[in-house]
Amino acid sequence: MTRPEAPTPELEALFHDLILDHYRRPRNKGELAGATARGAVVNPTCGDEIAVEVVVDGDVVRAVRFTGRGCSISQASASMMTSAAQGRTRDELRDTAHHFGAMLRGETVDADRLGDLRALGGVARFPARLPCALMAWRALDAALGTQTI
Repeated sequence: MTRPEAPTPELEALFHDLILDHYRRPRNKGELAGATARGAVVNPTCGDEIAVEVVVDGDVVRAVRFTGRGCSISQASASMMTSAAQGRTRDELRDTAHHFGAMLRGETVDADRLGDLRALGGVARFPARLPCALMAWRALDAALGTQTI
């Protein structure tokens, strides 16, 4: 695995725009009818809240939605996470969550595996914002009974 090179100013702007787009027009936000599991997380430092509901069929997450409120990072991350989780197995989600968490900790990862989640890589420069970016993944862990992050 290689550490991604520092993004160009153009790429930084694109990532910023993608984060704002997911914040302003979140994907998969709202309650999930027929949810088979639910997990919720609250950040006691800032009060952000994320709840994740899933429909799991065997080992596959067939549907996932989130509710909650918070900063642009927590809400955009939840939107991106739900998009990344649809149709994935627990093992695939564990792998994605591992790479996402490693990227946020500034570790060497193959960022191309992360899709839109890659846009949140800049959060690594702001340790106080890491809990915001990880909230949705922790709520997903609570819903699935896993520990990925």
